[in-house]
Amino acid sequence: MDTQTLIYIFVGISFSLYIGIAIWSRAGSTKEFYVAGGGVNPVVNGMATAADWMSAASFISMAGIIAFSGYDGSVYLMGWTGGYVLLALLLAPYLRKFGQFTVPDFIGTRYYSKAARVVAVICLIFISFTYIAGQMRGVGIVFSRFLDVPITMGVIIGMAIVFFYAVLGGMKGITYTQVAQYCVLIFAYMVPAFFISFLVTGNPIPQLGLGSTVNDGSGLYVLQKLDLVLQDMGFGAYTDGSKSMIDVFCITAALMVGTAGLPHVIVRFFTVPKASDARKSAGWALIFIALLYTTAPAVGAFARINFIETVDQTEYAKAPAWFKNWENNDLIAFYDKNDDGVMQLSSGDAFKGSPSYADTTGTAGQRMVTNPPNEESTNEVYVDRDIMVLANPEIANLPGWVIALVAAGGLAAALSTAAGLLLVISSSISHDLLKSTFRPQITEKGELLAARIAATAAIVVAGYLGIYPPGWVAQVVAFAFGLAAASLFPAIFMGIFSKSMNKEGAIAGMVSGLVFTFSYIAYFKLVAPDANVAANWLFGISPEGIGVVGMIINFAIAIAVSKMTDSPPVEVRKLIDSIRVPRGAGDAATH
Repeated sequence: MDTQTLIYIFVGISFSLYIGIAIWSRAGSTKEFYVAGGGVNPVVNGMATAADWMSAASFISMAGIIAFSGYDGSVYLMGWTGGYVLLALLLAPYLRKFGQFTVPDFIGTRYYSKAARVVAVICLIFISFTYIAGQMRGVGIVFSRFLDVPITMGVIIGMAIVFFYAVLGGMKGITYTQVAQYCVLIFAYMVPAFFISFLVTGNPIPQLGLGSTVNDGSGLYVLQKLDLVLQDMGFGAYTDGSKSMIDVFCITAALMVGTAGLPHVIVRFFTVPKASDARKSAGWALIFIALLYTTAPAVGAFARINFIETVDQTEYAKAPAWFKNWENNDLIAFYDKNDDGVMQLSSGDAFKGSPSYADTTGTAGQRMVTNPPNEESTNEVYVDRDIMVLANPEIANLPGWVIALVAAGGLAAALSTAAGLLLVISSSISHDLLKSTFRPQITEKGELLAARIAATAAIVVAGYLGIYPPGWVAQVVAFAFGLAAASLFPAIFMGIFSKSMNKEGAIAGMVSGLVFTFSYIAYFKLVAPDANVAANWLFGISPEGIGVVGMIINFAIAIAVSKMTDSPPVEVRKLIDSIRVPRGAGDAATH
């Protein structure tokens, strides 16, 4: 059976499974729609959280960034995993004990203010849309390559599928769908990793393979070989970082704290029966996430070795089939700068800007690009980093069923997170804006309908952002974390751990943190992208790491404003005591 047929079968079976589960577990009440009825087993919730958490950025893009950035890519690993520990220990159990449906619910009640709730909804929508743009772009890339449709069409198909099970099933449908998606996703990531690790090093366990010798008779270790090969081609060593220490620290911290402020992950802890289960499910989620995260550095390193060996100094006419496949999907481009028909890799960009493709072909038969070539570099090949994990099995000549499995896994990763985010957006609009703020008299049926309409509108906006994305998948996602770190995290953290924090302080902090961080990112990424170099950055901190500065501004302004305004009412202080004290500890524990 040919690979394309296998892809249709694998993707078809996995989609039928997701939609079947969504129909089986359709939400009948708002509690089922928002928090799956609040009775999900911690292990099941851990799996669902892992799928919700491991998005297209984790599955598709992270190993691609590590493959091309080497040591610099490790900030994503450290930040995202460390943030999960922070969330499990500092926030999850307290938020579960508080017992609300959404993050703005917590902020609105804790800060006894409708204005605080509305500000939290605005922060949340900014974060969720930034994040979801990355997911939809991931869906488009997978569909375009494996179902042979343009990226735009791929995004539209993805929108239709997410609409089906997020809008119908709500949190109940999403929870059980995400368990299935986790199983597909992790299997799809690990199987090719085992194969490729064995082919490159003779050791089938990728985590150990990364520290083994390459089985080409050279006696070199994997990272030694990569360092040597890349330095010969004019790149920096794979194991050396190019980022400054402060930037590495700030990006890692922004990703870490941003994780703990991410609304779609926090909501997962409202779906378990009690506070102790919130800790347990966070522990299980960490185990399920670590499986993929400890494998990603090896996948990235093996992908880079295989890519260089199969492309560099190869005649374009004899280029492997996978190269032409991805070229047809506009995700690889070759420009023959010296007219010798041979592809050459070296440091620097092959083109000025991102390539735009023409309908003509060059002398060697390659697709032509309308952008002028970058004459300052001898590099002749452009490759979209987001394809590395998806192309890896093809580059390594693995069987067709493995390629099909990766296609299904990539879609599972992107769709599971997109669905979780859409639910957060729709519940924040229907529950926090309508029910709790502007239309308290709305019926449960009306609220459920509003949630579904909001989810539909959110899917359309998400699709648009996926078709016109502002950067690579993992980078777009990193900005969402920066926004979460600068706006929601301080408000949640001080809401649990500070009795003196009042509504004026929280609102001023959230607004200032969000405005500063969003303005900084927008300036360097949208207004003046040419100025986006270390010399122009504030304290040498890149847009990916600026969320930390936004967070410090948020904390400082919130504390200063709360000192100058009235302290919170007595009942709010009692509420904070009750959140922090274990149930059954009695009065003695509150003093």
